[in-house]
Amino acid sequence: MFAVVNINGQQFKVSKDQEIFVHHIEGIAGNKVEFSDVILINHDDNTIVSGDKIKSTVKAEILDHVQGDKVIAFKMKRRKGFRKKKGFRQQFTKIRIEEIA
Repeated sequence: MFAVVNINGQQFKVSKDQEIFVHHIEGIAGNKVEFSDVILINHDDNTIVSGDKIKSTVKAEILDHVQGDKVIAFKMKRRKGFRKKKGFRQQFTKIRIEEIA
């Protein structure tokens, strides 16, 4: 059994006991979250698409808050002595899918 769910503007194919990284979700480790924007469900080779008015939710638990890899933005103008370097690290939340109901 799996489901396609929209979490913070991104679509994820999830199944029970799967751990995924999503964009930052408010809450602390151990909190339970629920996602109701389910797009597709596949259960025992029966596929239900969102056009059929899915009335299900995906329940998950927040495991940790982490940062992604650093992305460097470097600007330079030759022969002018202009150099600018910025770094950015995206905030992610690690969640475990507990139930697709």
